[in-house]
Amino acid sequence: MHPSVTNVTPSDDYTLQVDFDNGERGILDMKPYLDFGVFQRLKDRNAFERVRVSFDTVEWDSGIDLDPEFVYDKCRRNGAQQGAPADA
Repeated sequence: MHPSVTNVTPSDDYTLQVDFDNGERGILDMKPYLDFGVFQRLKDRNAFERVRVSFDTVEWDSGIDLDPEFVYDKCRRNGAQQGAPADA
């Protein structure tokens, strides 16, 4: 079972900073997916920035969501504790 997402913060470069309930933090680069299917809607910066945590994963207010296993597997994790600076 993969850790649950507890916080998500969008960045200007179409990446998401994701915090997990096991204390890990990672960066999910969404750029490779923005040319496919429903994810094309997220090219609109305003749409991309309306991301939130829903249940144990990432969701946008447009109804687009990501599988929690995908989020965890694709994040570049640094092992930082939640609340700690990303470069700690």
